[in-house]
Amino acid sequence: MRLEVTDLRAFYASPLGAVTHRIVGRAIHGFLGSVSGLRVLGLGYATPYLAPVHFIAERTLAFMPATQGVVNWPGSGRSCSALADPTMMPLPDAAVDRAILVHALESVESPTELLQEVWRILTPGGRMLLVVPNRRGVWARWEATPFGHGQPYSRSQLGRLMRDTLFSPEGWAEALYMPPTSGRLMLQAAGAWERVGTGLSLPFAGLHVVDATKQLYRPVTVAKARRAARLAPARVLLPSPSPSPSPG
Repeated sequence: MRLEVTDLRAFYASPLGAVTHRIVGRAIHGFLGSVSGLRVLGLGYATPYLAPVHFIAERTLAFMPATQGVVNWPGSGRSCSALADPTMMPLPDAAVDRAILVHALESVESPTELLQEVWRILTPGGRMLLVVPNRRGVWARWEATPFGHGQPYSRSQLGRLMRDTLFSPEGWAEALYMPPTSGRLMLQAAGAWERVGTGLSLPFAGLHVVDATKQLYRPVTVAKARRAARLAPARVLLPSPSPSPSPG
């Protein structure tokens, strides 16, 4: 089942969504750093995480796939959101400095094509912030949240995918160690879950949050040159002098 934009809006308006927004947003912006003077793109449903950068960045865009639907964002002023095919975005090469992908990679039919397109529109040395459900986490198995839909990933799968599409992971974090339930006591303890999970590096976090840099050249494996062995004869045959004739 594909998620629609109304489902995503309803989730982030809920108490569980508000806690999710706070935890995931902290991880994203910890990697993102200053965006002053930069062009930032949110892809998928990234608008909950774009608000802190909207008035700082030179330009902010929010592209949402047609299969999901689009909402007007921000609520006032000029709209920065648009419907777009995430594998064929209406942007020239090297158009943005930062790309934030949330509810994006797990939902597309061709993840490789998506990341290749993100690579195309990023400036040289541009960075991608990627939020993806963890294959080993409980959130990927809980369809009551948006992260329970689509294709979750293990850390090794994400690493291979990024290498194949010329991205170099520079930072890696896990988020959402708490169970995906809306109980009041569980939500109040969300911070404690995160501290314990992060401190012990527990493997069942709900999400991967990856900071990756666009590579300009594909690394090439160079085969070690082999020196040709010199062939030396095992025995040297020298002509022996013929015997001198005896005097007759």
